[in-house]
Amino acid sequence: MRARDLMTTSLVTIPPDAPVEAVARVLSDRGISGAPVVDATGKLLGMVTEGDLMRRLAAVEDRPKSWIAGLFQSAEEQAARYARTHGRKARDVMTTDLVTVTEDTPIEHIARIIEEKNIRRVPVVRDGKLVGIVSRSDLLRALLAPPQSLDADAPDSRIRAKLVEAMRNEPWVDTYFIFPEVKDGVVTFYGFCRSEKVKQGLRVLAEGIPGVKEVRFETEEAPPYIVGAP
Repeated sequence: MRARDLMTTSLVTIPPDAPVEAVARVLSDRGISGAPVVDATGKLLGMVTEGDLMRRLAAVEDRPKSWIAGLFQSAEEQAARYARTHGRKARDVMTTDLVTVTEDTPIEHIARIIEEKNIRRVPVVRDGKLVGIVSRSDLLRALLAPPQSLDADAPDSRIRAKLVEAMRNEPWVDTYFIFPEVKDGVVTFYGFCRSEKVKQGLRVLAEGIPGVKEVRFETEEAPPYIVGAP
């Protein structure tokens, strides 16, 4: 499998001049830990993460450096840190030192990048423009998928891809804990589910995907350590 087979293409993107407060609200409302920053042409400029926002918040308690300590750090480095910790726009606080891949990059290589860099996601670009993102959860789903579902051209795989994309667009779906599989048009959900209402929502969501014949659940009650579980 390659990046194009499992990358997320329905993305929440941030314009470079977006206020930091607006970025924080987007991440909170959508339940995501980071979002790419792109310009009007779709060119990838950077990534704003929870870590970037926390760094800015924590900087309030930074102690002023003595002029002696300042001698051991370049003016450029000090200015860059100041901009990231005091900036009011996405372009000021975003991470720009990104590792990117192409649509043809094998998922094994992407997994190595995520592991070695200790990051949560890798942007997928084409001619410098963002076309998708591969996250840790995407790789986990690839690992859990049965061998026959790895064929991206199979009808069941197309159904599953559309279902996963639809799930990601709904904030009430615990995409880290619920994993759908499709065989002969029958969708089966595995993992942890917090309530019968969520099951009902998932059933309706799946039934709205063309080609789905039936929806089944092999889920378990969500344990207490899952955030928001009853």
